Amino acid sequence: MTTHSIRTRLVAPALMVLGMLSAPAFAAAPAPAPTKEAPPAAAAPKPFKVPVRTQFKLDNGLEVSLLPYGDMPKVAIQLAIDTGNIHEKATETWLADLTGKLLSEGTTTRSAEQIAQAAAQLGGSLNIGTTMDQTYVGLEVLSESAPDAVALIADVIQNPAFPPAEVERVKGDLVREMAIYKSRPGTLADERLLQSLYGDHPYGRYFPPEAQLKGYTPEAVRAHYDANIGAARARLYVVGRFEPAPVEKAIRDAFTGWKAGAARLKNVPKQKVAKAVQFIDRPGSVQSTVRVAVKGLPPSSPDYVKQTVMNTLLGGYFSSRITANIREAKGYTYSPYSEVSTHLEDAYWVQNADVTTAVTGESLKEILKEVATLRKTPPPADELSAVQSYLAGSFLLQNASRNGIIYQLRFVDLHGLPDSYSQNYVQAVMAVTPEQVQQLAAKMLTREAMTFIVVGDQKVVAPQLKVVSPALK
Repeated sequence: MTTHSIRTRLVAPALMVLGMLSAPAFAAAPAPAPTKEAPPAAAAPKPFKVPVRTQFKLDNGLEVSLLPYGDMPKVAIQLAIDTGNIHEKATETWLADLTGKLLSEGTTTRSAEQIAQAAAQLGGSLNIGTTMDQTYVGLEVLSESAPDAVALIADVIQNPAFPPAEVERVKGDLVREMAIYKSRPGTLADERLLQSLYGDHPYGRYFPPEAQLKGYTPEAVRAHYDANIGAARARLYVVGRFEPAPVEKAIRDAFTGWKAGAARLKNVPKQKVAKAVQFIDRPGSVQSTVRVAVKGLPPSSPDYVKQTVMNTLLGGYFSSRITANIREAKGYTYSPYSEVSTHLEDAYWVQNADVTTAVTGESLKEILKEVATLRKTPPPADELSAVQSYLAGSFLLQNASRNGIIYQLRFVDLHGLPDSYSQNYVQAVMAVTPEQVQQLAAKMLTREAMTFIVVGDQKVVAPQLKVVSPALK
């Protein structure tokens, strides 16, 4: 797990406050206070609508989705394979990442430079990534180049050369990348959190030992590729403006001969709860990085959308309760946020914050206070309505591009959801009630279920943490 572990967030822009003009000194009397007017009611959010995708499956198991979208003469093509860090053994941490990065470093007929040139000639650049559950190869090109883009992706995924010199170079890049990540308190907090939640499950192995990473050979990369990458675990998505017939022909020509490989394999973890605060000492640190986490609901849960609403209201956007408390009111931190991190049939909720060292305990106290309040009392209707409008607008914005549509299709397919999930998402968000939010918080956000991670100056911070637990580990 490399760059995909660095999360990005959409943050609502801050409101700009205009100063009041001073009244003239010679005014006979002060002007009456203006009457405060209620803002106009927000318009009902638009439903999410895209054309129905055309789907077919090759004999080797490759699933294909074709979806016409937009007016620009461009098309996004992405191959997603259900394998990633999840299929690494304890002695193979980051081997999936190394394998993924090497896919663009040469095939049996093209060098890395020739691959890049081929993509550029089509009007795009190859995008390859590895996540916990998937490896993907994508390319966005002009519509007329779609068949050639399909052929290029097929060559990259089916015929990697894994040149020994490139294996050494990319390993060196990963070693340097890992050193940078390990210097960041947020990364250290995330590493300890995943270790606490997942133990020796692949989700819990955040970094490999440096010697292990340096020891990976071209033969090890090839073995990982052969064991995990094949058509039976893959889905190909084509979204944009394109001619269906030549694109389908290109897909069949390029992928029919691809080996099926291993079938999809589930490896669902059993989450744990750390009974004591997990502390990573950084003497002299002026800030503490904190994580408060509980087991969450996966996307396949009927209450997943309710969880999304609950998370957003509590800490998931700029106007959330925890942000308003420890950022706006208290000034303890600049950018706290909560999120639900999902895997296949697994999820966890986590509140993240970097707080001033002297108020670490108070920050945790206020976070827990906001959680306790939501567990006891349904949110006001107007507060919930603002959250729902934000989520609906964000969802429509995120799906207003070709690659956004592909991401949504990948999400639905990975988690075994029907296409109606996306079509009905906005309506489902708007249907959540205050009572449902409170009931889910009461059930899910219990103190006994929480894992606490703190990275900071232990000498200064430890005495503050009795508000959470007297025990440190």
